[in-house]
Amino acid sequence: MIKLVLLFQLATPPVAPLHGDSIPMVSLAEALRRATRLDPDYVAALNEVGDAAWGRRSARLAFVLPSIQAQTSATRFSSEFFNIGTGELASQIVDFRLEGSYTLFRGGGKVAGLRQANAELRRAEADETAARFQMALGTESDYYDVLLQRELTGVARERVRRAGEQLAVARARVLAGAAVQTDSLQLLLELTQAQVELLRQAAFLKVSRLQLGRRVGAEGPVDAAPLDTIPAPALPISETEAVAEAAARSPQVLGARAGERAAAAAVSVARGAYLPQLDLFGQITTFDDQFFPSATTRSLAGFRVSVPVWNNAQREVELSRALSSRDIAQAVREDTERGVRRDVIEAYENYNTARASSELAARAVLVARENLRVQEERYRSGATTIIDLITAQVSLAEAEAGRAEARYGTRLALAGLEAILGRRLLGQENLP
Repeated sequence: MIKLVLLFQLATPPVAPLHGDSIPMVSLAEALRRATRLDPDYVAALNEVGDAAWGRRSARLAFVLPSIQAQTSATRFSSEFFNIGTGELASQIVDFRLEGSYTLFRGGGKVAGLRQANAELRRAEADETAARFQMALGTESDYYDVLLQRELTGVARERVRRAGEQLAVARARVLAGAAVQTDSLQLLLELTQAQVELLRQAAFLKVSRLQLGRRVGAEGPVDAAPLDTIPAPALPISETEAVAEAAARSPQVLGARAGERAAAAAVSVARGAYLPQLDLFGQITTFDDQFFPSATTRSLAGFRVSVPVWNNAQREVELSRALSSRDIAQAVREDTERGVRRDVIEAYENYNTARASSELAARAVLVARENLRVQEERYRSGATTIIDLITAQVSLAEAEAGRAEARYGTRLALAGLEAILGRRLLGQENLP
């Protein structure tokens, strides 16, 4: 009996509270907004849109504006010579040249170049949308992980509390001779296991807060503001509608199709290198022996026809590469279309499964809680064994953990489906 009392006294004390007031807290909308500025993949995709937009501007301006170049130089010689600008002998000459040229015909290269630039911009915009939703999916995953680990920590803490209460009851019964010492030892083991689980969950919670802090650009841990616990509603579209929408407007599909169009336009550009090129050009040159040269001005204008003959097979190499890129882009587009159909069905089923699991898990918590209440009453009256009581306690903890996992699993499944479709479905916090 003395040894058993010592075990009671040496039982691990309750774990200190895990939540500190110094940890900043963000909402899901704020986390999404801050992650938009920090996610490397999304920042890269956003800048690619800007680069592609400038590429299209350049292709458009090539139809209306000439290429212009200004150049000036000053040259000093060791002996005097005739300066064409001043008409006298001088040891230096200063000239200024303004040149302009406009390509009238380039083997269809202008039109094909504009098509390619338009397709590249469409692809960049589709990639930006896809990157934005992937960023949102990653941010929501980290956000929900904090909420899940915090709730699981609460479940573990409640398990410790219940085990401690039952240990006190068992101790009193043992001292009163109404129960054997093994009852108290079994409950002491359950208390120890519950405390170990609480420590593990505290570590998981700390790491998840650090990950969320990294996601939103904080130097340390960041906590997630609680979300509502309203049961997840049914999706507003059917599975058939989701598949059709993904096949038509998914960012991955739009990007793959634009990539194929860009590759096809690149083939036209490469083939244009076999055709003649017609340019108009003009030049104004001024000469003097000092800046700004103005003594003599000469100008010229003309046109130039370039006929490609042979450039060591560089045209053939470029055309072969363009054709290969087009074939690859076509294969990528076809595979993406097939893959998106499969992915959207998987995501749709994942959401419905998680939603149903969440409802069943909530029901399981009610059943487990009532079962524990009955087992506690029966144990106090001596009508059941300590094993049945401990089993009921563990079952309740597992049911509560399962409910939390199912609830946030449903939210994450929804985010996965939205990432494929490229739009929000249920009107939750919008992306920035």
